[in-house]
Amino acid sequence: MSTTEEFRRNSDNFCYRHPDRQSFVLCQRCLRTVCPECRTPAAVGVICPECMARQQAAETPAQKKAQRRWVRSAPAAVVAGGRPTATLTIIAITGLAYVIGLIPGVGGIVGNALAFYPPYLVPQFGPIEPWRVLTTALVHSGFFHVGLNMLALWFIGRNLEPLLGRGRFVVLYLLGTLGGSVAVALLAPTTVVVGASGAIFALFGALLVIGRHIGADIRVIGVLIGINFVWPFIVALIDSLRTGDYAAALANVGVSWQAHLGGLVVGALVGLIYARTRLRRQRSMQIGLLVVLAVGLCALLAIPAVVYF
Repeated sequence: MSTTEEFRRNSDNFCYRHPDRQSFVLCQRCLRTVCPECRTPAAVGVICPECMARQQAAETPAQKKAQRRWVRSAPAAVVAGGRPTATLTIIAITGLAYVIGLIPGVGGIVGNALAFYPPYLVPQFGPIEPWRVLTTALVHSGFFHVGLNMLALWFIGRNLEPLLGRGRFVVLYLLGTLGGSVAVALLAPTTVVVGASGAIFALFGALLVIGRHIGADIRVIGVLIGINFVWPFIVALIDSLRTGDYAAALANVGVSWQAHLGGLVVGALVGLIYARTRLRRQRSMQIGLLVVLAVGLCALLAIPAVVYF
């Protein structure tokens, strides 16, 4: 903790309800600083006790009922929030993979071994390498690529992980990665793909569905998803005005919209499963539905081998 006099005099560095507790987390409503004890995880960000009270007072009966059902059926550790351990672990592992990729003579080998390329799933092209559908999330094309993805993961994960719990969050991340790879295999079977964008969009999709289910205001989330998804198409359109070839311009953007789409759809499905199977007695159903979804995605990977190759 900083001990400078200027730091101590700035009340924004400390919880407004506990002035002796340093914190840098802001309430998404009033923007006042709150400590871990005073913050309640929301669909986006956290809410302080006073804003939470005002929000609950303004909720409709249907929203109050949905919120009570969610809180009552979720494990206590999930409701209480806490350190987003899974999010930090994923960021650390991905960062380590990126650093290893910078080592001369090693980085290229690692990147080639982990990147996703649909033909590696087709027997006639040689040994099948199925791990690539997931390891692609560890490989990135550059500093800004990995930096932006991990920044997005941090902003979403620190709010979504406490709501879901570590295990569910990791499952969502992995299934989102798988969904992105499946979409690439179906829509762009000759494209090499790297990055965690599919998993990031899965988090977006789950947050959108869960937020809608508990009655949260999801308009901001929807706008963010729309901007991030449409952006490569806009860039390609602008470039095509110069070249006259939109397809080539879209390919040159270097963004896999297919992985974005696959991750978003799968994330929304996982979010729906979580939202509809919150009760403890529904745990077996939840696991079963997740397994069915995973098996279904893996089955879809057989389509490119039949249709394209």
